[in-house]
Amino acid sequence: MQRRLDVAGRCGYKMAMPAKKEDKKALLLGLGLDNDDGHLRLTRGENFQLVGGSEETHGVMQEKAVKFNEKLRERGRRLEEVSKEEFRDIAREIGLSDKNLL
Repeated sequence: MQRRLDVAGRCGYKMAMPAKKEDKKALLLGLGLDNDDGHLRLTRGENFQLVGGSEETHGVMQEKAVKFNEKLRERGRRLEEVSKEEFRDIAREIGLSDKNLL
């Protein structure tokens, strides 16, 4: 599952999956595209990595990634276990629209 633009078109989310099922891992990747202040912003967390963006955009990506993980915990699921449909459901619950998903 992938995401293109969020926060007025300034960041993207993607769920990356490896090719081999026995090594199944997933990563929520946030990519901010609106940085014009020269700062490189990187945040790593449980099953997510966020790169770039303005201070505001990066903050929003952090909030969404944390909320996404909270929803996974509420459901008793891991990112590796969710289907594309469930991924989209959770994304919508935390305020991401389909245009935010790649």
